Amino acid sequence: MKLSPTIQHWRKKLTQAVTGRLGQSRRPMHNPSNCTPTPIRRILIIRPNHRLGNTLLITSIVAEMEQLFPTATVDLFVKGGIASEVFREYPQVDRILALPKKHFKALGTYLWTWVRLRMRAYDLVINSVSHSSSGRLATAWARGTYKWYGDRNENVQVLRSQLIPHMAHGLVMDFRTFWIPQTLFMTPRPLPLMDIKLSVAEKNMGRALLDSMVSNEKKTIALFTYATGAKCYSPEWWIPFYQRLQTEFPNYQFIEILPAEHVSQIDFAAPTLYSKSIREMAAVIANCTLFIGADSGVMHLASAALTPTVGLFQVTDPAVYGPYGNHSFAADTRVMTTEILLERIHQTLDHIARENAQRIWPKVA
Repeated sequence: MKLSPTIQHWRKKLTQAVTGRLGQSRRPMHNPSNCTPTPIRRILIIRPNHRLGNTLLITSIVAEMEQLFPTATVDLFVKGGIASEVFREYPQVDRILALPKKHFKALGTYLWTWVRLRMRAYDLVINSVSHSSSGRLATAWARGTYKWYGDRNENVQVLRSQLIPHMAHGLVMDFRTFWIPQTLFMTPRPLPLMDIKLSVAEKNMGRALLDSMVSNEKKTIALFTYATGAKCYSPEWWIPFYQRLQTEFPNYQFIEILPAEHVSQIDFAAPTLYSKSIREMAAVIANCTLFIGADSGVMHLASAALTPTVGLFQVTDPAVYGPYGNHSFAADTRVMTTEILLERIHQTLDHIARENAQRIWPKVA
């Protein structure tokens, strides 16, 4: 059963109105002089969304749980099968409770997954997106001693003039200020990066795949020219931009990662990789010096492969969805010209080259 976009819109509005005030977050009381949380052994993180990007964005909160509660196990309540691939190398992740992507076609599995959610009691339940109706329902339904519905600590709005709206590290910071409000007054710990945790074997496989596509005499820049809907840049934008990249960076070679639709906005002008395995794609990107692509799941995959990532934005908010860490940056092409973008890429590659040189030739004291 497929609902019309209008019905979908109003259904979403109605469920958000009904569930918006559902549930009240609960945390242990902390002694300000001793901010060690109550021992936590079982954690549930909720993100019932099947998209690759949205699944990758919660790797940062899972990494935060590993740091805060190293002996705890983490269960995930998600949608679709992509989470099992994303979290394959996370030893702390135990159960993945996955709702089917189309619940009307698998109603029995859908209902049984909700039943399974109730079977295990948790010390801590985290809803990763506060405005998610299904997320709030799942948080209320789950059995948990402490629960966080994803709502921002009101003190954050009062005491922090610069909020972190990002879907990944903003979530981590909001959780910290919920769990230990004194975090507002502490020197912040580094925020965890998105990370798909590629194994050494996977990286070696990616290196071999890349070597089969292009020469290993030059460093490689990976492109992903596709995105869904209005996020997708046209061939009229990509073709001249690709030509400029070739001119500006003659010491680099280029490959293109193809989407499931097997289309290319540069008309297949570069060697291409087409793979149905997200970990194989990530392994190849991990062996590239830089990744450039529009806001998409593959852009987040590149960031989670720990490759410096340039995210191109023309519709969505780069402050919310942009890549971060490892010299990554978001380019809002509504206000950033191609010339400025190319200059930023030059600067990024220079930074990367200097860091690599320092690793090979460390400074002598």
